[in-house]
Amino acid sequence: MSPDPVGDPRNSRAVYPGTFDPFTAGHRDLVDRARRLFEHVTVLVAVNGEKQPSKADADRALDIRATFPADWGNVTVAVWNGLTVAYCQQHGAGVVIRGVRNAGDAVRECELAAMNKALGITTFFMPARPELATISSTVVRAAAAEPRPSDSTEGSIPIP
Repeated sequence: MSPDPVGDPRNSRAVYPGTFDPFTAGHRDLVDRARRLFEHVTVLVAVNGEKQPSKADADRALDIRATFPADWGNVTVAVWNGLTVAYCQQHGAGVVIRGVRNAGDAVRECELAAMNKALGITTFFMPARPELATISSTVVRAAAAEPRPSDSTEGSIPIP
């Protein structure tokens, strides 16, 4: 039997990339589980020119780090403008962590994993916990944008 390309995960460095706009409970749960499996986990705030995040990349990274307890010493947060594989190669990480919420995610992530593997990086899939599987950054942003009843102008009297 050939050796596992990842080796002993407890002696490895992993990268969890994403735009994280915003960083959700599902993201945090995945980091919590990954930090128990890998020697070190870097949450990589990826700069994506095709997206218009609500906050600057560095601000998102600071916000993410602030959500982690102090005893999560094997978790760091970094900002990266480039291919995740290039970050992994430059920082000695052999694994990219990807969360999978549903079948649609699985199809997209398998395509990315094949490209990563061709470039020498293994992808480690982690399924979302059922109670968190419906949460996405898109859903959280949409919910935050919804007007609350107190925000409504219905029934208000305009002030001249």
